[in-house]
Amino acid sequence: MRLSLAGAASLVWLIAIGCMEQFSPKPAAATITLATTTSTQDSGLLEMLCPMFRAQTGIDVKVIAVGTGQALELGRRGDADVLLTHARVAEEEFVRQGYGIVRVPVFQNDFVLLGPPDGALSLNPPKSLDDAFGRCAAENLPFVSRDDDSGTHHKEKELWQSISLEPTFANYLRSGSGMARTLRIADERRACTLTDRATWLALSGEFHLRVIFEGDPRLKNPYAAIVVKGDGQSPARVRAAHQFIEFLQKETTRQAIQEFGKDQYGEGLFFPDGGAPGAGQKP
Repeated sequence: MRLSLAGAASLVWLIAIGCMEQFSPKPAAATITLATTTSTQDSGLLEMLCPMFRAQTGIDVKVIAVGTGQALELGRRGDADVLLTHARVAEEEFVRQGYGIVRVPVFQNDFVLLGPPDGALSLNPPKSLDDAFGRCAAENLPFVSRDDDSGTHHKEKELWQSISLEPTFANYLRSGSGMARTLRIADERRACTLTDRATWLALSGEFHLRVIFEGDPRLKNPYAAIVVKGDGQSPARVRAAHQFIEFLQKETTRQAIQEFGKDQYGEGLFFPDGGAPGAGQKP
């Protein structure tokens, strides 16, 4: 059967469209779920980043803000597409166990130890981080732990272990809550607590607490993004999760993270990975 010139042209056009559909990138998911820490939410960072990502990609981000341990568990269950957490050992184990496709360091800040302005550690400042934690135990000073498997809780346990102490003293309190509520309890109980600097700067106006100790290299607080490898994950959602991590690594995004908080607090709350040390951190 012979085709007319118009028919032949139509056939060529249809073949070309088929090739374009076969080899052109497939559209990403319209929405992804991000399981992340309360610090990225409480500090306001995600209120800046998520609209930026949507404007560039058309992809919405549904945020679930919990402790790092809970975020990793959401990833294990396949209830999140991408994670943004801050507990390196637990994150690397998550990927090693096959729950994550890739883990990429994205930014950092630091932890600070807080206490009441008229407390023992304020009136007689500790000589070191070990001295601060050791005196809390030896002098039975009120101390509020998040005790929620968060990245902050992981860091606190690591610091107690570093001085070979189990925090069993009578005034060691467990909130089992996020950072904002833990700060409120510490403020009410005139207690010490460990917090990330970003959350502290964002909420400090609500409390009477003050920074008791900062600057030890062990207080560095790195965050990483992980693409989840869930059994039910659609290829489109996996691609969109990769896009989110690529977005966090873009120079424009890194610059936005670097500047975030400076206008309001006089200092940055986060630093892109590979940039300056965490806010207030001594090199």
